[in-house]
Amino acid sequence: MAFAVTQSCCNDASCVSVCPVNCIHPAPGEPGFGTTEMVFIDPRSCIDCGACADACPVDAIKPVDALVGDEQAYAAINAAHFEDAPAPAWGAPDFPASLDAHAAGLRVAVVGTGPAASYAASALLTTSARVTMVDRLEQPGGLVRFGVAPDHLDTRKIGARFETVRRHPRVEMVLGTEVGRDVTHEQLLTHHDAVVYAVGASADRRLDVPGEDLAGSLPARTFVGWYNGHPEVPADVVDLTAGGEGRTGRVVVVGNGNVALDMARLLLTDTAGLAGTPLAAHALAALGASAVTEVVLVGRRGPDEAAYSLSELRPLLAREDLDVVVDGGPEVAAAVAAAAPGSKAAALQGCEVAPLDHAGPAPGRRRLVLRFHTVVERLVGDARVEAVCLAPAPGAVRDTEEVRTGLVLRSVGYRSEPVPGLPFDHATSTVPHREGRVVDPATGRPVPATYVVGWIKRGPRGGIGSNRADAAETVGAVVDDANARVISSGRGSTRSFRRALPR
Repeated sequence: MAFAVTQSCCNDASCVSVCPVNCIHPAPGEPGFGTTEMVFIDPRSCIDCGACADACPVDAIKPVDALVGDEQAYAAINAAHFEDAPAPAWGAPDFPASLDAHAAGLRVAVVGTGPAASYAASALLTTSARVTMVDRLEQPGGLVRFGVAPDHLDTRKIGARFETVRRHPRVEMVLGTEVGRDVTHEQLLTHHDAVVYAVGASADRRLDVPGEDLAGSLPARTFVGWYNGHPEVPADVVDLTAGGEGRTGRVVVVGNGNVALDMARLLLTDTAGLAGTPLAAHALAALGASAVTEVVLVGRRGPDEAAYSLSELRPLLAREDLDVVVDGGPEVAAAVAAAAPGSKAAALQGCEVAPLDHAGPAPGRRRLVLRFHTVVERLVGDARVEAVCLAPAPGAVRDTEEVRTGLVLRSVGYRSEPVPGLPFDHATSTVPHREGRVVDPATGRPVPATYVVGWIKRGPRGGIGSNRADAAETVGAVVDDANARVISSGRGSTRSFRRALPR
């Protein structure tokens, strides 16, 4: 009996290093790692030891004969990854970085408490370093706490591993403290030997179309923060009622990545299925009284290039209480029909392909509409959104039309914001760096004792687990610099740092 990786895989590859027979791929450093939706187990070489299942932080690895319902498809999905693939080679051993004796007292401030920050702190704790984790919010957790959908309970389990990091005796937590407001970069360096910034991407990309700022047009970050109870998002910012001129039971989501699917799924799920999840109480009440029966996902690319992952789409296609339809003409129908087995487009072959029925779903039904090859031309309305004008994407052949709606959710990506005291590349929305070391773009020289990890380092791409390898690179740079005496150790203390903070 083999094991299989299932939907909630976080891609942090904790399983890879514990496998005694090298049957989990792609591994860090191999082609495809970080770009495939998940890692896979080769059933031909799996020896059923279960070490990978024990190591998985999100319980995504299960015995094949224990898979039930929709999970059963993952036995074939894992096996298919290795068809006609060359035999994988063993990679070089990878050992945790260690501090030399003269650097044993290293003190590092990690700004942030989300996945990137937690992986960085965890890597630092394999050395003798002491860590101060600083967050502008009073509640730690970052993306895991305020970004993961509340019904993704397995994915949220990784929060328990990060909580263990935060409770480590060599970790100090400083919450409700923002760099640039309560403390400066220079003050952090006064009391620490190095600073690692893991501040993520805290702003939304804009559509830059007329009407974008009308009432009823919200960025994904606001909606996600609303249903996760983010302290900076008002409970009444989302209106799911159908009253008022121009309002319907239809929501239009611009974008078709996994966040877009999360929002659509929650809008189209009976609240009985959300009981017992971390969904905010105000969101549960609003969804229970919601008039929404249809969500239209609008994407620029075609059905085989959609940004969502198959592992997120499959559960929606399997729901008996939900109609999933593809909005399109003969060219879209032909592309879906001719799609290669296992592709994103092929997954839609059981769906109806037809132009949008503006009348909405059948009485008593909920409907998810996937619309491809489309861009938003403008949002229509006076005081608030009443419709969205949709136009064909460049190269596509379809009509421009207005779709009536009272709520538009914009999910077209995130961007980082400048960190006070650090250089910033506005074109890439990242801090310039080399292997995690912040560099001054004017001179090309490293900014002393300053490092980055996560989305502020590489841009807003990759999920939770992608930060593990990223953090290993950055922490490796910190340790190398400490060992080479590029940065000194033994500077300041947590007590002196806390005294320097505003009261």
